[in-house]
Amino acid sequence: MASKYSDTISSRRNSRRRALAALLMASAVATVGAGAMSLAVFSDSQAATGSWTSGTITLGSISPSTVFTATNILPGDGGSQTVVVSNTGTGQLRYAMSSVATNTDSKGLAAQMTMLVKVGACPSAGATLYTGSLGGSFFGSATQGADANDQVINAGASQSLCFTWGFPLGSGNTFQSAATSTTFTFDAEQTANN
Repeated sequence: MASKYSDTISSRRNSRRRALAALLMASAVATVGAGAMSLAVFSDSQAATGSWTSGTITLGSISPSTVFTATNILPGDGGSQTVVVSNTGTGQLRYAMSSVATNTDSKGLAAQMTMLVKVGACPSAGATLYTGSLGGSFFGSATQGADANDQVINAGASQSLCFTWGFPLGSGNTFQSAATSTTFTFDAEQTANN
């Protein structure tokens, strides 16, 4: 009897093993089938592009390039000239002006002479940007960022300035045959994000 009982237990165990194996096999097939189904979906994609081109900040011209040529001047003399500053770049700019004067002798004519710079064309210019000695003429600042008296010009536009020099009437004999020359430098930078 023991052997019949052992055969029954053994038979049940085998049946359970087969059932468990069938269940595991069915589960594996279902998992593979589910994976295959997850790959079978509609899809689409699109691409977009971008391009960038930088702008320019360009002082196109300072006209005239020689602001003054005055010879044989005497105390009490003076003169004026309209100077046009152009922005030929693609961005709005701000600019400043500075000067360096040299005396070809030791008489100091640059410090004796006066300079007046106003916004607008001569003779009816407006706001004063600089008044003082010729030797130290400046307005605005070449340092980065907006500064007092910096001038702003839109892209493709220009601005007129009136430069007026004077040789004071009270200048004495020490200035006879004196000579000086001055270089006016215009420095520009972008206004956008600055």
